[in-house]
Amino acid sequence: MSETTPSVAPAPPPATPSAADVRIAAEALKSAIDRHLAAVEARVHELDPAVLEAFDALAAAAEEYDELLYSVHDEVTPFEVPTEPPAGYAGPEEVEAFSVFIRRDYVITDPDALAAAARSAGEGFEAESSDSRAAVAELFDAFDVDEIAYRAEEIGLEAAESTLWVVAAEPDTLGGWHEDPFSEADAEHLLYRVDVVDEEELDDEDFEDADEDEEEDEDVEDEEDDDEEDDDAGL
Repeated sequence: MSETTPSVAPAPPPATPSAADVRIAAEALKSAIDRHLAAVEARVHELDPAVLEAFDALAAAAEEYDELLYSVHDEVTPFEVPTEPPAGYAGPEEVEAFSVFIRRDYVITDPDALAAAARSAGEGFEAESSDSRAAVAELFDAFDVDEIAYRAEEIGLEAAESTLWVVAAEPDTLGGWHEDPFSEADAEHLLYRVDVVDEEELDDEDFEDADEDEEEDEDVEDEEDDDEEDDDAGL
């Protein structure tokens, strides 16, 4: 006679965050800011462990608040927590030079505003006979990349994802023309990195990963059921 294994009750689904949860996270973030400031004001040296601990707590509180704010109110914060250098860092301990690699993505949301901005920036630009490609070229000829980023909404652009890498380099390798400059961004020499990503895409990836995990679990359960049936048939 085969023994029946008692079934395990499924775990209850996670509770949906509420506006009250967002408020609690906001208060926790305020407290973390106060503790971090107090630690900075009282630190005795650059690598004071109290400051490092307060920094980690502040980063965690900011991430928690950002996630809840987006989940409940569909809103994000401007907070960016820098990524630590990777564990596999293989660059020089004493950095003598470095390179900065930046990528910023934009979507043209208002072609008329883009053309108007290009006309204002360049005297010879004719909006009526020019396309968006010419308008973009005119704007980058008139403004530096930071001003483009600052004025993005005003000139008909929507900032999408971006990344910034600071990579250690040898002084004698700097300068000169590079056919493919971004190939020089060696992750093993990474000193600092910060990414601005689309949280909706991250959520979609999380859901896809969760679905894949569920499918794998179901496959394992099906295999276990088949094995049990084979064992029963052999009795």
